Amino acid sequence: MRLAAVLFLFSISGVLSAQSTVAALSSDAAAATATPPPLLPQDYVCPMDPDQRSDQPGTCKRCGMKLVLGVPDQVEYPLELITTPAIIKPGQKVQLKFAIHDPKTGAVVNHFEVVHEKLFHMFILKSDFGYFLHDHPVPQADGTFLFDAVFPKSGMYRVVADVYPTGGTPQLIARTVFAEGGPNEPVNLGDASLLPDIGVQHGTNTDVELEMAPPQPISGTKTLLFFRMKPADGLEKWLGAWAHMLAASNDTIDLIHEHPFIADGGPQMQFNLIFPRAKTYRVFLQFQRKGVVNTVAFNIPVVDLEHAPQ
Repeated sequence: MRLAAVLFLFSISGVLSAQSTVAALSSDAAAATATPPPLLPQDYVCPMDPDQRSDQPGTCKRCGMKLVLGVPDQVEYPLELITTPAIIKPGQKVQLKFAIHDPKTGAVVNHFEVVHEKLFHMFILKSDFGYFLHDHPVPQADGTFLFDAVFPKSGMYRVVADVYPTGGTPQLIARTVFAEGGPNEPVNLGDASLLPDIGVQHGTNTDVELEMAPPQPISGTKTLLFFRMKPADGLEKWLGAWAHMLAASNDTIDLIHEHPFIADGGPQMQFNLIFPRAKTYRVFLQFQRKGVVNTVAFNIPVVDLEHAPQ
């Protein structure tokens, strides 16, 4: 009897095993003939503001740049800056020649994307912030860009190139040049001593006041900057944006070029910034009202988390 029971159990086990095999085969066949799941929407991204995404081609709602299907990894393109003459004298005209090189081949890049109506945005900053310029070098047939500059005083200057090589990512690259002074004139090597200045600033035809959240910016964390224009009638887009900002640390190492996070032509613009280090930052804001470009600047002290107000 025990042997018969064992044989009976083996028989039942075999039937169940066969049934499981048939069920598995039926399941595999059904899966093979079923409609595959739909693909995820394609991800179009703004190269300048990667948080701006869409499942359709178009332009960035924030900065107006054309969305691209995925953004390449951020790779720095070498910048070659040649000055003619090589020795810069204050007050004399100097030709700046910019050449952007492909990081893989070393060749001069000759195709760029238009960003805010220009192929090349250039900033020149004196290390003590006594001079600020935002202008646009002229493209040449060989891919280089030329600009005639005048450095008003002796000292160190940071020359900042803002370009977008086709097939790459937007670049913000700085180079340092010196304007020679007299034999007994000290050379300013940077690290300007900037006193905090977040009070109302006076532009050419508009005053600007600033409110920040948090009131004391902390390095490495997001700071919201609310700029309020008075009067606010007649604000106009300039170079494809409601405003342009360049923030520079007092040693001119950190350089940030931004555009409003929220702006609609009304009296307030919002910028979102992450200041990298505990420094004082000179924040230049440029905007246009009634055909006049205004440039104002604030000195914003930034502390680290250890010294942040409790």
